[in-house]
Amino acid sequence: MLIADLQAMTDNASDPAKVARNVLEMALDYLAVGIDPALTTICVQSALPALAEMTLLSLNYVSVARLERNPTVKEEIRARGFERDVPAGFLCYPVAQAADIIGFAATLVPVGADQLPMIEQTNELVRRINRQAGDSVLAEAEAMLSVAPRLPGIDGQGKMSKSAGNAIALAATPDEIRAAVRAMFTDPGHLRATDPGRVDGNVVFAYLDALDPDQAEVEELKGAYRCGGVGDAVIKRRLEDLLQALLEPIRARRTQLVRDRGYVVEMLRAGSGVAHAVTQQTLRRVRDGLGLTSFA
Repeated sequence: MLIADLQAMTDNASDPAKVARNVLEMALDYLAVGIDPALTTICVQSALPALAEMTLLSLNYVSVARLERNPTVKEEIRARGFERDVPAGFLCYPVAQAADIIGFAATLVPVGADQLPMIEQTNELVRRINRQAGDSVLAEAEAMLSVAPRLPGIDGQGKMSKSAGNAIALAATPDEIRAAVRAMFTDPGHLRATDPGRVDGNVVFAYLDALDPDQAEVEELKGAYRCGGVGDAVIKRRLEDLLQALLEPIRARRTQLVRDRGYVVEMLRAGSGVAHAVTQQTLRRVRDGLGLTSFA
């Protein structure tokens, strides 16, 4: 698993210290949810120079017009208010993402639905590099979507995002979880329990669909909500209980890990060492395929 700190600089260049802090925060989250570094390599992008070189090579096989047509990039530019003052690094971050995938020779990539255009652009680059090399030096990747490929923000505005302030952190306290659920967007027209309510666009039901193990009961709640038999307080209470139970052990594990940051740092160094060897091997294969001479 890659912690993409260099990519984070594309919209945090004014606060590099924030990016550095968040490397450890991301690692803590990964470990807290149960990712085992003995089974899954966790590494840091800036420790893998092959990815930076792969990004620079790949930039020669994509046009600015193609980057500007990427729907995910267009949406992110709009959300951040960049307009035409978009940083070049931000415009090109799909290429950096492609290099991350290419560098590990990944053929199956777990992503959210909003990242599907990135996989498409990665495969375009793979095909162009292969054509130039005259050989299949790289393999195309396939997206792997979960049962909930896109979680909305608690305000109902776009996807859940820490930068937009509409997310629930893995380390959220019980009070923070309760406040977030109470603030969740439902149906503005559902003023009383007896009023028919809309399920589509209702953030609480989106989370219940994604997280509740009893989907049959969720479907019953949806039916009652549509007909005017369930109030917002009922569905929010169900979701809060679910989130409290889900996040409590994660929060406890994370608190434990915070006390041993030395272990987290060493884990990242070891993982990055393993990833360095893998990405250098891929880069050599691409360089050889393109006929580039190495002087290193």
